[in-house]
Amino acid sequence: MALRIITDTSCDLPDRELEKHSIEMIPLKVTFDNGETFLDRFELAPANFVKKMKLSKILPKTSTPDPHTFIEYFEKGLKDAGEVLFVSLSSGLSSTYQTAQLACNMLGSEKVKIFDTLTASLGTGIMAIKAANMAAQGLSLDAIIERLMRIRSNREVIFTLDTLENVVKGGRLSRIEGLAGTLLHIKPILRGNERGVPEVIEKVKGRKNAIHRLVSLLGVLTGNSLKDRLIGISHVNCEEDAIYLSNQIKKDYNLTNEILISEMSATIGTYAGEGGLMINV
Repeated sequence: MALRIITDTSCDLPDRELEKHSIEMIPLKVTFDNGETFLDRFELAPANFVKKMKLSKILPKTSTPDPHTFIEYFEKGLKDAGEVLFVSLSSGLSSTYQTAQLACNMLGSEKVKIFDTLTASLGTGIMAIKAANMAAQGLSLDAIIERLMRIRSNREVIFTLDTLENVVKGGRLSRIEGLAGTLLHIKPILRGNERGVPEVIEKVKGRKNAIHRLVSLLGVLTGNSLKDRLIGISHVNCEEDAIYLSNQIKKDYNLTNEILISEMSATIGTYAGEGGLMINV
């Protein structure tokens, strides 16, 4: 491959997909209330993250690497492959894109490009896979970016939260509102907007209803055009629900293609909380 595809650990791609498509990851960081800091996925597996998160009184903080870390990865990519494309987590959710762009400017190479996916989790991962496939087909760096922009304009990300605990910890909801939502079994349905920022679009009563609403919304938002699209489901410690969701999607839309299922890493899982369930397409 004459092009190195690099993304960040928020992509939530399983290791087998990273290896299959020769995609590298730059680790983001997560810091807990006791001051412990870990490199996402490199030093903190999703399962261990969930355990630590549940013990934290305040929301863990996530952060992007410094520009020099990006430069190290970019220089290695240039040496190994000649060109580099960094596929980034949404600029609406993190400073990762801005920091990577700063590093690119500092490096001063026209052979390094930064792409803002305006999505998260497997949404970013799917775009990294598609970029790797296009590179394997021999497309130029500029042509790949042009196609990624078209893919980005048609992306969809919808998800539900099972608990409002992290939303309360993060200050986005008062404790009284969080308690009321919990007692009433209210499950918000969120969708990523055109700026790559999640917005609440519905509130559903009960977990099972929320999962089935995700399935129906997927068809509405994509015009039931799913047969040739790569679908990803990511979750925070709720694999059974993720598998159930996958099976319902296949059943309702008569799909035979594989649906990627993975655990959310700390970067996105911090905000989704345990039971967070996301569809990216």
